[in-house]
Amino acid sequence: MDTLVIKCGGSIINELSESFFTSIKELQSRGYQIVFVHGGGPDINSMLEKFEIEPVFEDGLRKTTTDVLEVVELMLAGKSNRCLVHKLEEHGIKAVGLNGSDGGILTGEFIDKEKLGAVGEIHQVDTELLELFFDKGFCPVLTPISSTEDGNKLNVNADMAAGSVAKALSAAMCLFVTDVKGVMKNHQVIEKLTESETQDLITDGSIYGGMIPKVKTALSVLNKGVEEVMIVSGKEIFYEDGQFIGTKFLQKEGVFK
Repeated sequence: MDTLVIKCGGSIINELSESFFTSIKELQSRGYQIVFVHGGGPDINSMLEKFEIEPVFEDGLRKTTTDVLEVVELMLAGKSNRCLVHKLEEHGIKAVGLNGSDGGILTGEFIDKEKLGAVGEIHQVDTELLELFFDKGFCPVLTPISSTEDGNKLNVNADMAAGSVAKALSAAMCLFVTDVKGVMKNHQVIEKLTESETQDLITDGSIYGGMIPKVKTALSVLNKGVEEVMIVSGKEIFYEDGQFIGTKFLQKEGVFK
């Protein structure tokens, strides 16, 4: 069976539409095994504000002190994860929520402990537990929390965590769920893009604003060894009649469509 890794940002979880879950069910009916990896930025920021802890970012990564890590894990595992699992189950999709550190699924190392605190990058993904859930018909729903070999918890960028999981599972594709259908040009979705084509569209202004970090994330995951990465919408149908709807990023030279 083909496997898909679907990454949902914390800001899109509450906006997922009926159509999104219709697409998930159609994918399952066609034999796809699906694992979700999610973020939780808005929930984390809201709770940090209540604790009067100022968020600090370095190079796009959240500086994670001991106090911040407690909030990050609380909100990712206790709220964002619960919310996504509940939504899946409401739509008849069997799901189980897991911390990435559970059972040693995600093992990582500190990136720069002095500068970033408990921020890590994943070095190993143990797929055994995920495959057990696949065998029972469940979608695992993972937080990007990982742990070091000696048991220290790490806050990992959810996009990079999704890419690591996709590579370890030899996934057919890694999907990034956003609030847009994909990269647009002349009011049409561009179906396929390579890195050079994407850079050209950034240069000519066709890709701008909030779409720039989305495509750069997709490209960075592609460059980590995942063969196909796609940006799709969480607000509309993204898979219908055997076809994905969105922008697919490919290693090989592609064509504008």
